Amino acid sequence: MITIKNFLRYGLLLNGLTFGAVGYAQEKLDLSGKWSVALDSLDIGEKQGWPTQYFKQSMLLPGTTDDAGLGTANTLKPALQKPQVSHLTRKHAYLGSAWYSKAITIPTAWDKKRVILKLERTIWKTNVWVDGQKVELEENSIIAPHFYDITPYLKAGKEQQITIRVDNRKLFDISTDNMGHAYTDHTQIIWNGVIGEISLQALDQVNLSDIQVFPDLVRKIVRVKVKAHNFDSKAIKGTLNVQIGQQAKNEIYPNKELVLNPGVTELEYEYPIAGDVKTWSEFTPDLYTCEVFLKTKKHQSKENVRFGMREFASRGNAFELNGMPVFLRGTLECNIFPLTGHPPMDKAGWEKVFMTAKEWGLNHIRFHSWCPPKAAFDVADEIGMYLQVELPVWSLTIGQDAPTTAFLYQEASRMIREYGNHPSFMMWSMGNELQGDMKTLNKLVDSLKSVDKRHLYANTSYTFESGHGDRPEYNDDFLITQYTKDGWVRGQGVFNSKSPAFNTNYEKAVANFQVPIVTHEIGQYAVYPNLKEIDKYTGVLEPINFKAVKKDLEKKGMLGQADSFTSASGKLAAILYKEEIERALKTGGISGFQLLDLHDFPGQGTALVGLLDAFWDSKGVIDAKTFSQFNAPIVPLLHFPKATYTNSERFEAQIAVSNYGGKILKNQEIVWRIKDGEKF
Repeated sequence: MITIKNFLRYGLLLNGLTFGAVGYAQEKLDLSGKWSVALDSLDIGEKQGWPTQYFKQSMLLPGTTDDAGLGTANTLKPALQKPQVSHLTRKHAYLGSAWYSKAITIPTAWDKKRVILKLERTIWKTNVWVDGQKVELEENSIIAPHFYDITPYLKAGKEQQITIRVDNRKLFDISTDNMGHAYTDHTQIIWNGVIGEISLQALDQVNLSDIQVFPDLVRKIVRVKVKAHNFDSKAIKGTLNVQIGQQAKNEIYPNKELVLNPGVTELEYEYPIAGDVKTWSEFTPDLYTCEVFLKTKKHQSKENVRFGMREFASRGNAFELNGMPVFLRGTLECNIFPLTGHPPMDKAGWEKVFMTAKEWGLNHIRFHSWCPPKAAFDVADEIGMYLQVELPVWSLTIGQDAPTTAFLYQEASRMIREYGNHPSFMMWSMGNELQGDMKTLNKLVDSLKSVDKRHLYANTSYTFESGHGDRPEYNDDFLITQYTKDGWVRGQGVFNSKSPAFNTNYEKAVANFQVPIVTHEIGQYAVYPNLKEIDKYTGVLEPINFKAVKKDLEKKGMLGQADSFTSASGKLAAILYKEEIERALKTGGISGFQLLDLHDFPGQGTALVGLLDAFWDSKGVIDAKTFSQFNAPIVPLLHFPKATYTNSERFEAQIAVSNYGGKILKNQEIVWRIKDGEKF
């Protein structure tokens, strides 16, 4: 039984197939491996009986048609004239329906089970057939798993055919010029296939379907919301146990008797945290586990979720985490993974991203117009990385298309279900630079706040629509912007017109704001292409843009100077990034920055603005240790009026310290010295 709880006009789909929020590790059949595949650009497959066919070609799932070399092959060549493309180029591209078919055998022990097909991530619409019978449900999420209850179509112990159709064409108006990073060929590609987990999960007729944990630091309790499915036609009595703790330090809370009516039953309880509460932050990423045990006379279900005890709040114009001031040192992640064209679905891939970001002094990542998979949240939870997640939308026409608005509500509900428990999920913007009917966004934010207060919310990550300064919205918990009606809050608006000065900041521009301000996409200082990077592109994308630069240099006899161009432009960029970051730290009323970007952004004109390349590897112009000296929880700052002095002038400066290290510093000693080259 699927029920829908409505919120405002469109509602949040909270009681649907909520099978993805917890582990379901009891019984699982892994479907990864070889699948037969056929492309269906003319949409003739269903009429011609493809749901009952195996196809001549095969490929691996999880995977994409790009991985398999299927689709239209790229024929573009590097050009000396204006580039034919302004971003990385797919070696093979396909847009349309693709069919994937595989033989499966359901274990006989599953005869009385509910069997759920899980497709962890895909673009965009999927349909499923079993032995040619079409499953009624149709899924269309691009940020959460697709789930299909295929129980009525199965014959335990017999070989059967499962067929999946994936259509990656745009369904809703979410991506202006296909630039939104959930649906684009500029960073992530518009791939076809299934990535991440592909499995069949066997569930009892009575099972846990969703667990959400809401920490309360002040009261030292957690509020646990549980949904349970009863697929029987009769009410069933049972008991519920909850165990909460850190590793071996667990406390089991006693049986609670309950009655599960047919369909979905929602339960809510409060549990105390025993002993001293271990809070979660970048400095102490301590995690708790909540295990829930559901038992009836014939059935049992056990699931667990990890969570952190943390309180992230907006106090006036500053952020506080667990009662201490916090400053966001952030960068964007725009779905940039050049070898695969899609995000990693395993923890190892995200450890590379987040550990590199930590090494360079960052504590924050903004996911520009997309939501990462579970593996990203898991790693961020474990190392203490603060994430801003966004709905998959970059639109100038918000509110003008009712089906699109309904889709955004559904995606928001799925994000809560799949990722809401993660303590790293701290900030939630509805999308990037949104324009249109702001009342539509206001209603969406209000509806989300009414069901989930674990995150801070913003209607949009900056907008150009109304000029300077008529933000924030009434329900914004924070504001992301590059300028206000009183001036710029990022260096591009200053450095191009004013001489270097190190005793100025943005306080006048932010003086009248009562919510925390995070500066929008600061940096953007281009570094000359590192032509040595060309050899790294061994995956599905071709660096024709880089090759065109190399060909141009060869024609001009300047190829030998390429490394010098990269080094010189990179060193200038590093100086400017340092000044950007220190200006933000010097400004009371600014609570963080978001770089565009610590690593290269290969879309929308090939914006090589990173000190790291698109693979999160250093370009060698500055090292992580040096960068993190001015990009860290605690940074010494020097205020002085200009960059150049004559030998007849007196140098005067004021010393300050930016302390967001999680504790008050007392009786500290500040040491300073002046060097002339290597001489003191």
